[in-house]
This record gives sequence, C-alpha cells and structure tokens, in this order.
Amino acid sequence: CMSEIAVTGAFEGLDMMLNDSMYGILFRDINMERTFIDQHFSRMINAYADIIINTGEDNYLTTADAVDEAHTVIASQFINEAMARRAGLPPRLMGLGHAFEIDPDREDGFLLELAHAELVRRIFPDAPIKYMPPTRHMTGNIFKGHLMNAMFNLASVLTDQSIQLLGMLTEAVHTPFIQDRSLAIENARYVFNTARHLSREIRFAPDGVVQTRADRVLEETHRMLADVASIGLPAAIEAGRFAAIGRPVAGGKGASGVCETGERYLNPFADEFARRLRDRSTEGDR
Repeated sequence: CMSEIAVTGAFEGLDMMLNDSMYGILFRDINMERTFIDQHFSRMINAYADIIINTGEDNYLTTADAVDEAHTVIASQFINEAMARRAGLPPRLMGLGHAFEIDPDREDGFLLELAHAELVRRIFPDAPIKYMPPTRHMTGNIFKGHLMNAMFNLASVLTDQSIQLLGMLTEAVHTPFIQDRSLAIENARYVFNTARHLSREIRFAPDGVVQTRADRVLEETHRMLADVASIGLPAAIEAGRFAAIGRPVAGGKGASGVCETGERYLNPFADEFARRLRDRSTEGDR
C-alpha cells in the first residue's frame, strides 16, 4: 500500500492492510526505488498505528509452480520480515503470506502442502501467518472446488495458521454471491471445529514426506538468499528470481517521481515515527 492509503487506514482504525515490499514491482510494474521507498514509510505508519500488514507471497504461486518455486515464497518472506523490522514493525504485526496452490491431481500433494505450511509456521512462530486458498487450479467444478477448500481449511487448522482467507466454490466461474460466501464460512467453521486440536495429536515422521520436503525447501531457500545477497535484490528481481517475473531496475511506473534528498530535506513524520517506534521496542514490543 502507498503511504496515503496507510494513513487513511490508520484514521479508520483498520485491523490489517495489504503491504508487500515487492508486490508492486512484480505484479504492477511500479519502479523498484519508488516501491521500496513508499513501502518503507507506509510500514512505519502501519507500525505506529498498530495495523497488521499482509504480504503477497501467495501471488507468486499464481504465476509459478507451487512445488518448484516454494523456496521463493520462503525467501520473500524472509526479505519482507527484514524490511518490516527495519520499518519498526514487530513480528506480531507481520502477516506473512503463502498459499495452498499445489496441483490437486498431484500424488501426495496434500502432504507437500502440509510441509510448506508447517515450515512457514515454524520459521515465523510469532507472526500472524496469512494463508490463501486455492485459485490457480480451480476449474469451475464447484463440487471439487468445495472439497479443495475443505482440504485447505484442514491444512490450516493442522498447521496453526493465523489469518485465513476463505476459498469460494465458484472460483473461476463468477464473482461470488452472498450464498457462496456463506457456504465458504460454513465449510471453514465445520473443519475448524471438528479438527480444532488436531495439531496437538499429530507428529510428522522424521524421514517422512512432510519432513523431507520441508528440509529440501529450506535448503533451496538458503541457496536462493545467498544468491540474492551476492547479486543484490534489484538484480535478483530483474533476473526473474521471484514469481518467474523479471522487471528492469530502472524501469516501471513512477520512476520520474524518485529523486535524491538534499541536505535541507526534512520529513518530520518519519523521524518522529522512528523515535516513537524505537521507544516501543525498548519497552518490550517485539
């Protein structure tokens, strides 16, 4: 979100707001520098207003394969976390995103979904993780779609996700009607209630599919972050490392509005936000 939207949200007392450090670059072709500058200041506003941000890693899996590119989601979450901390956001306000987007016809796909969801939950234990429903592989078959959404809800309750966005059985058919949304809520309530404490009863086999997959994704994430550190984040984005979308460093909308600050430049709000957020951190808001 832009800083102006963050201010509006703060005035209106929003609980949460979409705010991703790279989404605008990748999916809206906004200039990199413009995006990073806007996102940093808007996150300072969100932190000061105590608004939970929602990041957009789930969108990566709409343009890239959810299995092959799972590590890019985790890598982006680490980057979003670092930028959020730099802006003064504590973990409790970081709604890091991911999604249930593996091909439903893939054998043991549900186990892989569990691996990805559990990995995110364990890496960021204090963050209110945002979990998105299946969209890419929804075909218009409302019966299969409703079942896929139920499996998504089961994965969520089993891995203790936090912010649950509900899947619509009419995804890929039309804009959901009120009754579609009602069925989605009914679906989620049933699964969340009947499996409420399932996560306390389940242990993953040390050498099983879930643990092995989580280990592999984490290793691939480490290699990717090392690569990003080596060439720099702008170059990594330009090379299409995230969401299989490349954007030129000097291109994108809004580039003409970016300029260097002079010696007499002053943003009193940024300085005051930074001071007050430091005070909060010192007082124990982690």
